[in-house]
Amino acid sequence: MKLKALILLCIVFIILSCSDDTTEDIKEPILSDLRVEAVVKGTSVDNPNGDGNGYVEFKFTATNALYYQIEVEGQSETVKTNSYTYGFIAPGTNQYTVKITAFNNEQQLSETLIVRVFVTEEEETDLGVSGELVWSDEFNSGTLDLSKWSYETGTGVNGDWGTGQLDRATDRVENVSFKDGIVGADGGCLVITTRAENFEDRNYTSGRIRTFDKASWGPGHRIVARVYARDVKHQGQGFAFWMMPQEIPANETYLMWPQGGEIDIMEYVGAIPYNNLGTVHYAWEWQNNEWQSWNHGHLGGYYNYKDKQTPTPAEPGYGNYPPPDGDLDAGSAAFHTYGIDWYNDRLEFFVDDNVYHIHYFNDGGAYAIDGQDQIAVQNIDGKRVSVSEYSNHFDEWHPFEHKMYAILSAGVGGADHTYGGPIVPEAKFPCSVFIDWVRVYKL
Repeated sequence: MKLKALILLCIVFIILSCSDDTTEDIKEPILSDLRVEAVVKGTSVDNPNGDGNGYVEFKFTATNALYYQIEVEGQSETVKTNSYTYGFIAPGTNQYTVKITAFNNEQQLSETLIVRVFVTEEEETDLGVSGELVWSDEFNSGTLDLSKWSYETGTGVNGDWGTGQLDRATDRVENVSFKDGIVGADGGCLVITTRAENFEDRNYTSGRIRTFDKASWGPGHRIVARVYARDVKHQGQGFAFWMMPQEIPANETYLMWPQGGEIDIMEYVGAIPYNNLGTVHYAWEWQNNEWQSWNHGHLGGYYNYKDKQTPTPAEPGYGNYPPPDGDLDAGSAAFHTYGIDWYNDRLEFFVDDNVYHIHYFNDGGAYAIDGQDQIAVQNIDGKRVSVSEYSNHFDEWHPFEHKMYAILSAGVGGADHTYGGPIVPEAKFPCSVFIDWVRVYKL
């Protein structure tokens, strides 16, 4: 019996030894065959280094790669896709060295590219404006200038900002901060960030600042901001640059919404990633300056980033999100300028100096005098433009003939077809938007 037990013990030992040897033979997949390519946007026979926009798409593949790292102009970016778009901003034709590294746990492979890129010289004036700069914030100090802005915190009236959002706005650095070195920025940037976190009574937080009681403007001004909505990519994520009334009637202690009007210069949401919306909100009747649920008119036009005009169809609807990383046809891929030219009889909404919505205040400003609000797409200088009228529906107050203050705000969620729509589970947080500057000019 002792001999049989000894033999059995030896067999078990041999089996365990073989099992250990098998484990040692298992190796992680070998990282190999890294291939890289640089595609300068807008190249042609006449423009071998691009058409001046400065964008380059880097494409890369490697067998068994888990992720990649791109090093360019002293900055490093980690991506898990097979492409990365970068925007160079130095004017003229310049040569750059770009290093791309593929990783698989402890393994790595690198390739270096030399790329030549042409960038158009910027005009000395902003967007062709010849008027006087009367107010600006370049966001270069690293802190919020409280002589120009104030924080607006909370969740709105009775816990509702009015759009069904799920977030609570705070004055914390987690939601409102500043950052240098953002690619494409003129200097420092204001950063407004939404986060998925339990905070007081909400599961999301956001940032919201305004110029209320500090600065306001009316007809005769161009009001414009340069914004990079980098992380706004899913339904339920959104960012807005907008205006609300500073002035109120002399015989009133308050001005009800929407009797006082609202201007949404930029309303960019992840549910409609390839378009921006510029809108006016107003009331049809004065109603003794009191709220009525039915008393709300709004006229808005969309801007398509690819076509640089009103899209087809004119109201694109939710869908096609999230856009691929670096997709320049989406508003989340780069900085854009969003603004209005505010005249005595109309508002002209533009993105990157392309007018896409014109709203006339009076009945008959664009169409026949018939007492009806109207909007239609017209061809103006070869571009599709949404043209609307009218918002001066009662004598007590003409909303867009009085001063308004500016607001920069981010949000999470919203009622169906309101702001960004209901938040979707795949939305990624934190979600940051970068504001390069806000400027106001005399027209």
